[in-house]
Amino acid sequence: MPAAPTSRRCGRRTVPPVSREREDEPSVVAYPDGPFLLRGDVAVLGPDGQELPRRRRTVALCRCGKSMLKPYCDGTHKIIGFRTEPEPPAEPTA
Repeated sequence: MPAAPTSRRCGRRTVPPVSREREDEPSVVAYPDGPFLLRGDVAVLGPDGQELPRRRRTVALCRCGKSMLKPYCDGTHKIIGFRTEPEPPAEPTA
């Protein structure tokens, strides 16, 4: 039986585990104060509708708007102090 996925550290954040069962399913994760992480077999299109090259199955997409490699992230968000809005508190369920 495979080991259960565990969280891992990425800088100061804990990155949630990626389920091996769903590894091939496309997913997008919005990292706080950082990029969108796109995983899976998904085409990334430019403004002209043409497919952009991808060298990896996981890519970081710019969310701060200042990357020199748009739509891909180049880490500029760290330099400019980009901050995202905190997640709203979950509604209590009855």
